[in-house]
Amino acid sequence: MCRGLGHKRQIAVINDEAHHCYRHRSGEGEEKLTGEDRKEAEKRAEAARVWITGLEAVQRKLGIKAVCDLSATPFFLRGSGYPEGTLFPWVVSDFSLIDAIESGIVKVPRVPVADNAMTGDMPTYRNIWYRIRDDLPKKGRGTDAISGEPKLPEVLEGALHSLYANYEKCFRRWKENAEAQAAGLTPPVFIVVCNNTNVSKLVFDYIAGWEKPLPDGTTVAVPGRLPLFSNVGAGRFLDRPNTILVDSEQLESGEAMSDEFKRIAAAEIAEFKAEYRQRFPDRDVEKLTDEDLLREVMNTIGKPGKLGEHIRCVVSVAMLTEGWDANTVTHILGVRAFGTQLLCEQVVGRGLRRMSYSTLQHTLDLPDGGGRVTFDAVPVEYAEVYGVPFSFIPCSGSTADPKPGPTPTRVRALEERRSCEITFPRIEGYRYELPAERLTAHFTADSQLALSAADVPTKVECDPIVGERAIHTLDDLRRCREQEVVFVVARRVLEHYFRDDAGNPKVWVFPDLVTITRRWMRECLVLKDNTFPQLLLLIEKSHQAADRIYQAIVTADSGSKRLLPIPKPYDTVGSTRYVSFDTTRPTYKTDPAKCHVSDVVADTNSWEQKLAQTLEEMPEVLAYVKNDHLGFLIPYTVAGDQRNYLPDFLALVDDGHGRDDPLHLILEITGQRDADKEAKVTAARNLWVPAVNNAGTWGRWAFVEITDPWDAMSSIRRTIRGSSR
Repeated sequence: MCRGLGHKRQIAVINDEAHHCYRHRSGEGEEKLTGEDRKEAEKRAEAARVWITGLEAVQRKLGIKAVCDLSATPFFLRGSGYPEGTLFPWVVSDFSLIDAIESGIVKVPRVPVADNAMTGDMPTYRNIWYRIRDDLPKKGRGTDAISGEPKLPEVLEGALHSLYANYEKCFRRWKENAEAQAAGLTPPVFIVVCNNTNVSKLVFDYIAGWEKPLPDGTTVAVPGRLPLFSNVGAGRFLDRPNTILVDSEQLESGEAMSDEFKRIAAAEIAEFKAEYRQRFPDRDVEKLTDEDLLREVMNTIGKPGKLGEHIRCVVSVAMLTEGWDANTVTHILGVRAFGTQLLCEQVVGRGLRRMSYSTLQHTLDLPDGGGRVTFDAVPVEYAEVYGVPFSFIPCSGSTADPKPGPTPTRVRALEERRSCEITFPRIEGYRYELPAERLTAHFTADSQLALSAADVPTKVECDPIVGERAIHTLDDLRRCREQEVVFVVARRVLEHYFRDDAGNPKVWVFPDLVTITRRWMRECLVLKDNTFPQLLLLIEKSHQAADRIYQAIVTADSGSKRLLPIPKPYDTVGSTRYVSFDTTRPTYKTDPAKCHVSDVVADTNSWEQKLAQTLEEMPEVLAYVKNDHLGFLIPYTVAGDQRNYLPDFLALVDDGHGRDDPLHLILEITGQRDADKEAKVTAARNLWVPAVNNAGTWGRWAFVEITDPWDAMSSIRRTIRGSSR
């Protein structure tokens, strides 16, 4: 840089995006960050170090006369050594974002301020990340995590549909605006900002469509769930995509994109090449790299006559950072952590460029007969924002001094207590033999499913800082017919639970499944506070319904022993004898006459200890053990995913059959019940226990759910009396 300036001296420097140019401060009070927050802070600190030391080098070589910093966010970030949100001391002029919004220079962001879920400290869709992060694929996970049907957490799916319903109205207004069409104005744009490639691929497939493999080895194109954004039409991928997937961090680095991303985006890259050939026949598309092509599409979104003019939705990995000037963005959804207000403002800022600065004439009557005044003003434009905890008051916390950890306890099986050994089957799944006659179902309390706005808000109020409030609803779902809901849920049961050995659905049972599903919706579906049956079209809800219907079908045939376990191919039987591990958690010393293992490890302050004490006091209990490092798992499904559940305790009890034929009890302590806990409990009660009992190889089993450890004795004795009958 200095070489290009020749013999010039005393340079004036203008730093754009100058919040990246500062000197890191180290000190005792510096906040300690962990995980992704620490990595991002280190990355920012390194970029700031390179920038500031570069200027210092210019100062030594040529001399700097003055430096002018320009930034929309002139404050220190987390990890800089300063309290987050502290303005740079050298700020001399500040025209904040809130000033720009109130002045009408930019669009007005509208964020959720209330909904009918009434859960948590803020509206569900204001900051959805902490609600869904555990259910999304992690960075670097294999393709199995994102292959097949895209299954999103129900909060994320609900947010997409709620925001999309508002986008539909915005798109319709644009479509019906003859002046906008004549002027060649491009459609409004919907942005989804994700944290990694796996999450973005999952969201992209849900929105734009995906390839479904068939048993014969071929594939079929499945349309996206949001019609205006779908890249699939008439059974094939469109020549001109409505939605694109981009890794903006890689694009803006100027480096080659990863092979993994190119593989994921191969279809849309090929489609853009075909369109490029049609639009620009005099240019050689083969000279363009894939990076050049996607960069061209990204940079021309919202620009008439350009390659990106028809794009309606952008699913982005990482932030769409500085320099992207599309002014047609109307809707933004954040699917990532937002550790700093800078990131919040940058993401929201992608939707704040106005489409027009044309003024309209307004007339205002002055009070007290003061006459009328006429003035020109730009009409307000809005950007709807979900998932970004946008705030105009930055805040930061502090951490306490670290304390030394406790001394580990060795938990192990003791040889002298061998008489208390408990063995158990290791099961990897269940097999249901279809009856020759028609399928039937027996519905119980476990079959009920309640739809509540606490899970998926059906009404969201969005407020701007100034301007008009908006109400978002799930109108696109409510418009679907209930018959469609019946068929979707019945198909979910068929495809997930009724397949032959070759993997093909047993389609001949579908009419029975439709009849059973219709009856289940009539008898077992509970609608609460402004909900409607069409919410079952959300993937996670449809899986919850399918699980309940399948279990009702299985329990209807309990007497014929058609439900059987699928044992693990190796280590079919587990035992308490192999327990041996260290723990720093609190422990409870066990009774040598009742437990093979030396200690019970406590996950809560008192519940495990109280239940262990109760089991030791009951004369019916022959032996018990806490299921910790034991390897006792119960397979279950939730939202279509196969998972394993670890119950809390196992116990052998004498229910009148004597010590040689004890009843095996699976004990679960339940606090707050959620969808996952419900799926675990119903699978244990309706699948695992009946299947193992039908096999007749591993003794007699029962399941007990305990909601109050201080009343566990009565719950266990009720189960014992029921088994003896």
